[in-house]
Amino acid sequence: MAEEEKAAQSAPKKKAEKKEGPTKRPSALKRDLQSEKRRVRNRSFRSSLQTAVRVLDDLISKKESVDAIKLHLDSIYSLVDKGVKRGIFKSQKGSRTKSRLAKRLAKV
Repeated sequence: MAEEEKAAQSAPKKKAEKKEGPTKRPSALKRDLQSEKRRVRNRSFRSSLQTAVRVLDDLISKKESVDAIKLHLDSIYSLVDKGVKRGIFKSQKGSRTKSRLAKRLAKV
């Protein structure tokens, strides 16, 4: 065990270094910035949709009135449709999500 510690201490420590490649063109740098902005915006939107679905699950588990649940479900449908329109979700994912949510409501 002592030998292993000595071997670990004598081994050279590697630092996390960035690869030094060719510099990026200004258009590539701009594209990186745009992609990062888009990624953050899309992530925020997906998060808000997941939160809305969680609230729907809470409403269902608390046996809230069907009208309140349907009202919340309509707002989730609207969010899903907006996500499809903006390109955050593909159309089939939007349809599948709405269908699964409708099944949850049908169980109530």
